[in-house]
Amino acid sequence: MTATQLPPVAPEVTATLVEDLSPRLRKRLDAAVTKLGARPAHRDGDTVTVAVDDETDLRLHAPGGVVTTADDITCGCLLSPACVHRAAAACAAPAADPPAEPAGEPAPPVTGSAPHPDSAPLPGTAGTGTTPHPDPTAPEVASPAQRAAADALRSAAAAVLEAGVDGAGAVAQASLLRAAHSARLQHLPRAAGAALSVVTLLRAARGGDPSYRTADLVTALAELLGTAHRVGTASGEELDAVKGRARRPYSPDGSLRLYGLFTEPVVTASGHGGARTWVAGPDGRLCTVGDVAPGGVGRALGVADRAVRLGESALTHRELGRAGLAVSGATVSPDGRLGAGKGVKAVTARGADWTEPPLAALWETPPFQQATRALRSTSRYADPGSGGSDLLFLDVEVRGAVREAGGTCLLAWCDGGVAVRLTVADDDPALAHRDNLMLLATAPGTRLRIIGRLVPALHPRLTLLACSHPTGEGRIDLGFDRLRRADLPVPDARLEPVPDEPVDSGGRSPLHLLERRVEQTVTAGRAALGLLGDVSAETRRLRRSGLPTAAGLLAALRASAARRGRDPFGRLLPADTDGFAAHWLSAARYTSAVSESLCAAAWEPTPRGYDRATAEG
Repeated sequence: MTATQLPPVAPEVTATLVEDLSPRLRKRLDAAVTKLGARPAHRDGDTVTVAVDDETDLRLHAPGGVVTTADDITCGCLLSPACVHRAAAACAAPAADPPAEPAGEPAPPVTGSAPHPDSAPLPGTAGTGTTPHPDPTAPEVASPAQRAAADALRSAAAAVLEAGVDGAGAVAQASLLRAAHSARLQHLPRAAGAALSVVTLLRAARGGDPSYRTADLVTALAELLGTAHRVGTASGEELDAVKGRARRPYSPDGSLRLYGLFTEPVVTASGHGGARTWVAGPDGRLCTVGDVAPGGVGRALGVADRAVRLGESALTHRELGRAGLAVSGATVSPDGRLGAGKGVKAVTARGADWTEPPLAALWETPPFQQATRALRSTSRYADPGSGGSDLLFLDVEVRGAVREAGGTCLLAWCDGGVAVRLTVADDDPALAHRDNLMLLATAPGTRLRIIGRLVPALHPRLTLLACSHPTGEGRIDLGFDRLRRADLPVPDARLEPVPDEPVDSGGRSPLHLLERRVEQTVTAGRAALGLLGDVSAETRRLRRSGLPTAAGLLAALRASAARRGRDPFGRLLPADTDGFAAHWLSAARYTSAVSESLCAAAWEPTPRGYDRATAEG
């Protein structure tokens, strides 16, 4: 049985089942989750049945696709409903996304500073039966209930940092899920969503998911801690951003004239697959039309040749990537997704070549400005609705393949004398990305117009998504279309071959001295960091490299991890988990900000005669 075979379970259901266990059964919960994951399961309609053993079945009933109550999980063992199996099944299943906000008016905003419910009456109001009114002109602030919900989230996240991945088992995850549910009820969907992301990543880490990356969990934990902290300090428009939105709303956008750019396959680690087609308006605004559902890479390949779900258009995704649309009654989400509601009408229209207006303007912005915009719009901790995309539009000259620690990439020059490394968007052999990139690498000197997705790194780096045809006729969706050797021009024999050696040897920024301690905390917990010896050598190196703030943050993080007070009898006091979490958050956010600055600086124009050994390895 895998997690994808089980229906998603509402966070509050999992939290309730874990909280109802006895202390003895809670200690056995993680082992029960692992054991249940090895048992066979089958689906019959809305019900999934798991064989706990040869004589006992456990059932998860998911009307509408989601388990919404604890009673929907039943077990046939003698201890049920107080058994560990029901809680283990809920912990093994994916956490369900929160539903839309309930209909009706949201919680009333709180303005000004409200007195604590237990505080004494204000002067002049005692015995009068009147209540002081908040100032209507004061900016909105979080209510006491919202601040309490945020505090619960912060405490649960700090407990995860205290324990690390190995110690953050099902019980710690249930605490996060309970806090996420409370935050959602208090209209804090951004913080609640961050908590669900942390739980999902913890499960991936503990389950040995090959797609798990520690950096992703660092980002999710820092987002959760930072957002929970800001709930208590933000006001007005900043508070609106901190609260977030339960769903990405589609807003009316009238009539749109759209021009197709390209289509990319979408394959997720959760087993979903489909296609996403990018289009642009006359003003250069980017929008997407997507079709993603369970099915993996097989579905992605099939969806590319299906009609897009937009009005009466009969265009397939691949056709739309080269044609145009005239849309009336359009609705668009803040991140540019086009809605497909009943009121939307769309008909086929003439497209535009990448060298024709209005699409040609996308390639006229200098690469440095494009990279800066992409970093700003896709920052790890950007507020929702910041807009923009992570796509770059470049004119490049292919130089050849270069080997890196993680594989082979394509090296190319772009305007401004910048050497950019182009990598595959997906290495699945069923997709054309890898074969196309390796074929392009055999044609140095080829000039291409490309579209790529920014990869934050210390050097210019993109995942290659689409390019002009090497002959200059048409365009290639590099995930779907397959180039042939006959499509390539004769290589320029005058070009020197690219050195075939790792590009990252010895090239790490000294910032990694702090980054690795931030990641080490997430993996092993506070105690492991506290056992470190003297870090003065690392802090000296950071200062010599012009990073005194990083040196100070590293020293403070290490000191906070090791700090434990004692009571009058000499016994160790509990660790200050909230204080340590604050130090860790400062370090995580700092490393992210510096990394983004270094990435932007790498895209700055360079004289054409710069040292090739630096660019090519």
